[in-house]
Amino acid sequence: MKKQDFLVILTVLLVLAPFFAFDAVYDTYLKWNNSNPYLLAFVKFAILGTFGEMLASRIRTGKYYDTEFGLCPKMIVWGLLGMWIALAMKVFAAGVPAVMEKLFAANGLVDAMQGEFSVMKLAGAFCISVIMNTSFAPVFMTIHKMCDMHIAQYHGSVKCLAKPVRMADLLSRTNWNTQWNFVFKKTIPLFWIPAHTITFILPMAFQVLFAAFLGVVLGLILAIAAKK
Repeated sequence: MKKQDFLVILTVLLVLAPFFAFDAVYDTYLKWNNSNPYLLAFVKFAILGTFGEMLASRIRTGKYYDTEFGLCPKMIVWGLLGMWIALAMKVFAAGVPAVMEKLFAANGLVDAMQGEFSVMKLAGAFCISVIMNTSFAPVFMTIHKMCDMHIAQYHGSVKCLAKPVRMADLLSRTNWNTQWNFVFKKTIPLFWIPAHTITFILPMAFQVLFAAFLGVVLGLILAIAAKK
């Protein structure tokens, strides 16, 4: 472990410590989360999603980032994607239990998702996760991949944000063997569905935050995929 790793660990601890040490910080987070959920989603994903990619870079190259990493573009892309995820989570969290009640006579599922942990809430969270990860997630992952490739085309320069994303070209150059056989077929059923089941069991105020922390895990998955 190098000096830079100790500095990163120390920074993470210093950022997280106030939330555990001071009730006022925790209460302020809850207040902002309730009043500005999508703005806060932008901040959460911009920081944590980008940090995940920095970890991936550390694993692949030995450095957290270099001049072509594209720190600013990646943070903006992650922030916008985070707002999209926050919106999708609310849609699926509200819609899936309501549909399940209608289709399968799962009476009380909507109320169970708002209450304390129970077997019904666990089943509901699993259903939400399955439907979200087999419909929304592949689209999200593909768009995220296109954004990364677009940033790489401009060597991480902020000017990439003003350039059109040439989707057809990027899609044709995507390694679909890895995208399908690893990212979709393995990470969705083996990691994302269980992880997001936990997400939807948590209180609503922490669901997007936990999903953002999973962005760090995504960074590690990207590092593994890159090695493959």
